[in-house]
Amino acid sequence: MLCKELELRKDEIGQTIQTVYFGGGTPSLLNSEELDSIFKTIFEYYEVSKDAEITLEANPDDLSEEVIKVLDKSPVNRLSIGVQSFFGADLKLMNRAHNAQEALASLQLARRYFDNISIDLIYGIPGQSNEQWKENLKIALELDIPHISSYALTVEPKTALEKFIEKGKVKPVNDEQYREQFDILVNALTSNGFEHYEFSNYGKPGYHSQNNMAYWLGKSYLGIGPSAHSYDGSSRKWNISNNALYIKSLEQDKIPQQTEKLSVTDSYNEFVMTRLRTKFGVCASDIQEKFGEKYRGHFLKESEKFLKDGLIKKTENTFHITSEGKFLSDGIAAELFYID
Repeated sequence: MLCKELELRKDEIGQTIQTVYFGGGTPSLLNSEELDSIFKTIFEYYEVSKDAEITLEANPDDLSEEVIKVLDKSPVNRLSIGVQSFFGADLKLMNRAHNAQEALASLQLARRYFDNISIDLIYGIPGQSNEQWKENLKIALELDIPHISSYALTVEPKTALEKFIEKGKVKPVNDEQYREQFDILVNALTSNGFEHYEFSNYGKPGYHSQNNMAYWLGKSYLGIGPSAHSYDGSSRKWNISNNALYIKSLEQDKIPQQTEKLSVTDSYNEFVMTRLRTKFGVCASDIQEKFGEKYRGHFLKESEKFLKDGLIKKTENTFHITSEGKFLSDGIAAELFYID
């Protein structure tokens, strides 16, 4: 059905494909025949750049040498591995399927076949000391991983972790710990040659995620599969999340999706939110060009207090979050939104 959807939507992207990203769910469960079938469809119906970044997300426990060899022979040239932590207690608390030994072994194996590897690491885990967090980063640096995505743990509703916290079995994390571990993260990685090019992403030169950069820079993308989202620059589409209905629709040559046309205000708010999180910042003249003087004036007026407080800095016509303001970037962006 993924191949069927790719064929039905072949005319939606009228440009050369620069990135292909297998993510959401566990694409590392695909076998060689399934991967080959998907790639055959992509290359048949879409023009793909010869140096396209082709990423596949994987869980450490899926990356046996046999799987790595299959991926090595495929067009995949980048792996994003959901390590989360190198400590067993952290992984158990987050209900991860892999253990600390598997996390380490998967990366040692992957490094033998792939140069371009990204890992996810989580901070702000209940019970995680600053020393343990430093050790997580030390291990990643010793493995010479060129890209790291790092996120603060979010306690989702109706999860086991939420229940443990409610019952007092697990101590909740306070804002001070989040901030301290974020600062440790930034200092450890930037002092070891990583560029902090987006709030949650750190890459060595030549290893920034081109797929994620496309989202933050407002480029169009095509999302294939149940629940997948697409964006064409002016509207957003999303596929139905029910697998059975997704399959039934495609069997009838219908694309099972809904569409939302973005207003100028929606587009302005997204522009501010995504750009402020990145090294590119927000250019006032870009706001003028894309959205008009009303939005530029609003941005300039609302940003004054953050400039005064040292949370935003201005270089010529471009506004960037300062190091003091980085941890607050989403809140700052929300304050800069235009509310109709």
